[in-house]
Amino acid sequence: MTSTRVRITGVVQGVGFRWFTRAHAEARGVSGWVRNRRDGSVEAELHGAAEDVEAVLRLLRTGPPNAAVSRIDSEDLPPSDSPPTGFEIRASE
Repeated sequence: MTSTRVRITGVVQGVGFRWFTRAHAEARGVSGWVRNRRDGSVEAELHGAAEDVEAVLRLLRTGPPNAAVSRIDSEDLPPSDSPPTGFEIRASE
C-alpha cells in the first residue's frame, strides 16, 4: 500500500479534471479524494497498490482532453492504518 498527495497546476479547473481523476482512480481500485484549490490548482490524495497509484499519476500528468497540465508535484505520505475507502470529490479549499 502506498499513499501520495499530489498537486496539479495549469489549466486544470473547469475541464472535468476532478471527475477524470475519480474515474481513473476507481478503475484502478485506488481510494482517496480530489478537490479544486482556490489558487487554481487541483489537489488529490491517492491510496492503493504502488503500481495502481503510479498508473493514476501517469494519467494525471496529461489529464482530460481540455486540460493543460503545466506541473505536477507529489509527496509520499506515511502509511495509514486506515486508508479511506472509495474515492470522493471534495469541496474546494
